[in-house]
Amino acid sequence: MLSSMTGFGAAQAHVDGVSYRTEIRSVNNRYYKSSLRLPESLQRYEAEFDKQLRTRLGRGSIVFNLRVRDENGAADSQINQAALERVAERLAPLAAKFGCARIDLASLLELPGVCESAEPDEAVLEARFAAAAKVVDEAIDKLLKMRAVEGEALLKDLTAQCTEIRSRLAEIQSRAPGVVEEYHKRLLARVQQLVAGTSIELEKDAILREVAIFAERCDINEEIARLASHLDQFAEICRSGQEAGRRLDFLAQEMLREANTIGSKAADAAISRHVVEIKAAIDRMKEQVQNVA
Repeated sequence: MLSSMTGFGAAQAHVDGVSYRTEIRSVNNRYYKSSLRLPESLQRYEAEFDKQLRTRLGRGSIVFNLRVRDENGAADSQINQAALERVAERLAPLAAKFGCARIDLASLLELPGVCESAEPDEAVLEARFAAAAKVVDEAIDKLLKMRAVEGEALLKDLTAQCTEIRSRLAEIQSRAPGVVEEYHKRLLARVQQLVAGTSIELEKDAILREVAIFAERCDINEEIARLASHLDQFAEICRSGQEAGRRLDFLAQEMLREANTIGSKAADAAISRHVVEIKAAIDRMKEQVQNVA
């Protein structure tokens, strides 16, 4: 089945007094492009998280946000007494000037450099990375489910376009032999009109040669066969759904090339109208496959 590149997934967990929450957004992109926001303590694992996203999501523009909150952090925090005293000394005259009865120490603890959290050791960081990676996998699972739902809608639309093209192609194939026959009749009638009342003898062999040249020039059987083959390949790739986006885009380009050739070679208004509709359907397909993973 097809998978869209558009999706969203979020997950959270609480492990050993630490809460983890991640959000992942994905939109279409010809290649893989990521933007990761990580807490400072896990910045060293950016490459690992990026590999996790790339491996499971493939193509797309990925926006990744991971938040980690240590609810035991207050117990592990250390107060920088020297910094606290310096701040208090500077605030005391201002408090007296503006008539403040006291200075709120809790507010002072929130100032930069006053309350410092102890750096977790290597084992703690590894454990937090493992817990975060598990949460990320859960978010990716949800994003992939959303991509699959979007993919079903894309498959339905692409299948409808393929059906439209097949129908138009069948009409062209049915019409093509009559184009040469009608040209033969028109040419014969025109020549007969020109030689009527003259002593010029009608050369049927010359007319047949001209018709043969016309038939060769407007022969579109090969183009019809190639376009039908491309449609078969397109449908097969849609069913397989594995890394389909680039291959579908390539086939859509090839189908458009064959349709243009049919339109330029077939000297017939009815066929030209069918070609216009085929090209319109291919354009719709090209637009849709840009979002196929």
